[in-house]
Amino acid sequence: MPGYHPYSEAEAIELARSFPDVFSPEAELSCREIGDGNLNLVFHITEPATGKGLIIKQALPYVKVFGESWPLSIDRARIEGEALKIQHALAPELVPQVFLTDHEQAITVMEDLSDHVILRKGLMDRTVYPRFAGDISTFLAQTLFFTSDLGMSQQEKKLRQQAFVNVELCQITEDLIFDEPYREHERNNYEDAIADEAAALRSDGALRTEIALLREKFLTRGEALLHGDLHTGSIFALPDSTKVIDPEFAFYGPMGFDIGAVIANLLLNYAGQEHWSADEPSRKEYREFLLETVRGTWTQFSAKFRTLWDEHGKDPVFSNAPGYQDLYMERLLQDTIGFAGAKMVRRVVGFAHVADLDTIPDDAVRERAKRLALAIGKELIRQNRSIRSIEQAIDIALTAAAR
Repeated sequence: MPGYHPYSEAEAIELARSFPDVFSPEAELSCREIGDGNLNLVFHITEPATGKGLIIKQALPYVKVFGESWPLSIDRARIEGEALKIQHALAPELVPQVFLTDHEQAITVMEDLSDHVILRKGLMDRTVYPRFAGDISTFLAQTLFFTSDLGMSQQEKKLRQQAFVNVELCQITEDLIFDEPYREHERNNYEDAIADEAAALRSDGALRTEIALLREKFLTRGEALLHGDLHTGSIFALPDSTKVIDPEFAFYGPMGFDIGAVIANLLLNYAGQEHWSADEPSRKEYREFLLETVRGTWTQFSAKFRTLWDEHGKDPVFSNAPGYQDLYMERLLQDTIGFAGAKMVRRVVGFAHVADLDTIPDDAVRERAKRLALAIGKELIRQNRSIRSIEQAIDIALTAAAR
């Protein structure tokens, strides 16, 4: 990495000054390093006098929580920057604008979204987002269709795939989601209170077979350019606005993985409402909103994706084969449900959890919420290949919560 070094706050401010459309050269600027993830430095540069700001994100050459004992290539910053540009071009209202990518320093400079709230926090605060299902379904339909063999030249797609070979971050996903939770592993992380659940995962042969099938899809199906880590911590939201960030896990993979990630995180919050809702009536009301958002995410995505296919489909074989579109969408729903279940399970027993569950202060309530999340996740995995409607997935959540 010749020339690379982690930036200081002072260096971040100096870089920010080079954007005259954002800050005047003599502006008084302040800087905070706000990165709370595992992989990056994130500098928030602001001009208090005007309220203007921007974000400077720099990839570190290792996993922050492990330090240099877990090295990572900084090429992921190039992948993230290029993915953001493509996604912004396809869904400009839903992705921040990128001002600069510096591959040598692994830096991406982008629009400041500090007026928005991280969606995970908003859901924990029981905020209602009436536009979210519509917005995220548009993002998914636009970015997945137009980067797939359905919506772009297949030769161009093959060339583009080369630029998004994301070996190290894909391995993280492969290990943390499709391997480690189903065997004894030092990175697994769960409380003694649910050790029986972790043991049950390891001994459930039928479940592990379904996980093997999902892992095979993740490894072999390069259907479209994925965000790759589309959880509610990678989405900023307001009741009337949605912005998708952080596609550093971007690669060409199975579309259902991105859609499933959104649904999984809505359902993890659904389980967490054991605590975040103060009483049963409010819990029922907010869970209805969450399930309606799950329903809307899939149904609106499906309708928009089919319309794009009908109007912009590039391949005459795919467009003129009777019934092919229906079969494709049915399989995509099944993939979505299976991947959603896998992502739920890993967030309870594997490495890297979610605040929706882990920050519940009461031990008994936290255990109850985690068992509910596992019950939903496992059943989504078990049933994924027989799912024919999003209503079946919603019924799985309702049945688990009623026990």
